[in-house]
Amino acid sequence: MSTTTLTEFPSHNPATGEVIGTYRNASVEDVNAAVARAHASSRAWQALGFAGRKKVLVAWDAVISKRLSEITELVALETGKPLSDASLEISLAIGHLDWAAKNAARYLSPVTRNPGLIMANMKARVERAPYGVVGVIGPWNYPVFTPMGSIAYSLAAGNTVVFKPSEYTPGVGEWLGATFAEVAPFPDIFQVITGLGATGQALTNAAVDKIAFTGSTRTAKKVAAAAADRMIPTVLECGGKDPVIVDSDANIKKAAEYALWLAMSNAGQTCIGAERVYVHHAVADEFIREIGDMAKEIHPGINKNYGPATMPSQLNVIQSHIDDAAAKGAKFLIGGTDSVQPPFVQPTIMLDVPEDSLAITEETFGPTLTINRVQSMDEAVALANATRYGLGASVWSKRNGEKIASQLVTGMVSINSVIGFAGVATVPFGGVKDSGYGRIHGPEGLHEFTYLRSVVSERFALPFAFTTFKRTKFADKFLTSVIKFLH
Repeated sequence: MSTTTLTEFPSHNPATGEVIGTYRNASVEDVNAAVARAHASSRAWQALGFAGRKKVLVAWDAVISKRLSEITELVALETGKPLSDASLEISLAIGHLDWAAKNAARYLSPVTRNPGLIMANMKARVERAPYGVVGVIGPWNYPVFTPMGSIAYSLAAGNTVVFKPSEYTPGVGEWLGATFAEVAPFPDIFQVITGLGATGQALTNAAVDKIAFTGSTRTAKKVAAAAADRMIPTVLECGGKDPVIVDSDANIKKAAEYALWLAMSNAGQTCIGAERVYVHHAVADEFIREIGDMAKEIHPGINKNYGPATMPSQLNVIQSHIDDAAAKGAKFLIGGTDSVQPPFVQPTIMLDVPEDSLAITEETFGPTLTINRVQSMDEAVALANATRYGLGASVWSKRNGEKIASQLVTGMVSINSVIGFAGVATVPFGGVKDSGYGRIHGPEGLHEFTYLRSVVSERFALPFAFTTFKRTKFADKFLTSVIKFLH
């Protein structure tokens, strides 16, 4: 193993602390050079057209699929999550890559527009053009699935990509870059640069044409400010404080089972994971009993239900939220103020948690869940919306699911299910408020990585012209007459 220097940094297994690899800490010069190479390859990648790019991306999809066990083991090693969870993540990512590759032509090809009567001698079309080079900054909690929503859709749209993976999962990022290189028709279409925070900042400040960032709201605001200074667009996928709403007519056992998984899977390190439950008072006791019994069977550890906190500093946040809730009178159904046992956190479910508690107002990003009773679904909706976040939600009701979902100020909702929107490739993924803006996945995800270009051309010449200093009185009279006739 190389000695860590200012130009290198280690990747650790968060469950054991073992160093599993050493990676280059890319400098500003390294980043700028990668972006320059991406620009140099951009025109050739665009020139391949939809069919040519589809061929490359489908081949990459096949490589990842064939080596699924290899990347699954690497994700599990760098994040600490169980192999089963890593396999699920990568399988979903493969599906999105395939969909983007095969549908880019359908949703991004030029479309004709009606020029209208006054401009009947013209033909009009709207094109979607790739930006050029997209910088992607990825997270550590889902190091394949989440950035693939930007990488695959950017590439399919005709952009070249420079990807900076999280410093906690650099090996996963390099693996993605290496496998793409196996099928790439020429270099520098998709490049991976590893490094610490300064590397990500350098990519934000580099000569990219768009930035796709996934991470904390605090960092996202810095990325947005830097991009705004250079007038380049961004896609920001940030945190959430996602609610689960349980109506009186819900399938209580299923709601409890799924809410528990949504809160605890991946050690709660899921931006669209459940952090709050609002349950109708008529079924609250039943729901609490069911989820409490199930939670007793959930355990963290190596090769258990979920793994460690991938980012050690998050343990301090989780502890502070639990302590604050306890100090404000919350009751513990499972766990307590001693739940944080580094590097793991025991399942923690809190009842009757004051709405001004940190566990309600701030993203915890750990295996914790608050459960509060409500008198009505109107109250549940009001409390669910009373947050600065707006990413995802889960609604449980046999009759009122659609009605409840339509009132939530959030980018995505699953009804009688959880995170269904993440697995369906045809629907957009993203949030509102402090959860970010812009969308990945679906047609909207392809649109996100292109800009609109309107093209209008003359089909035939008129006997008189409007856009000239030689415009005649007859032309003015004709135009006035047509306007009066139409309007």
